[in-house]
Amino acid sequence: MIILCVALLLGGLIAAYVLMQSPASSGPVSARAPRPTPSAEQQAYFVFLDFTDLHMSAAENFLGNTVTYLDARVTNKGTKPLRLLAVELNFVDTFNQVVLREDAHPLTRRAPPLKPEETRAFRVIFEHIPVDWNQAPPAIRPVYLEF
Repeated sequence: MIILCVALLLGGLIAAYVLMQSPASSGPVSARAPRPTPSAEQQAYFVFLDFTDLHMSAAENFLGNTVTYLDARVTNKGTKPLRLLAVELNFVDTFNQVVLREDAHPLTRRAPPLKPEETRAFRVIFEHIPVDWNQAPPAIRPVYLEF
């Protein structure tokens, strides 16, 4: 009975590891899930978003792999509260060519809305970043928001 429990536990851990290492999170630049198209009003509001204090760091996870973090802050400089924000993060190499493009959600519907003139910190975790990345924080481009 104990051997069966240990075998099931190990099988679950292996399955979780395989799912975390899926190619969807480290696929080519063009492989992304479709995202909603912002309205003209939403696109016009992008200029009121300010991203500051971008800082990259790395740590080792419990499996011994290196995990890279982006810590940043977003400020709503507009007049409307934001309930949802999606951004595109572009990592480049030393030739300024995009080597990784990831989508992130600094604001989700589970958190309170980001009020006008409010700043909120956020963190994005990356399991795999290409070795030819130039080690600089990614360029952040808003792609969708909801009021």
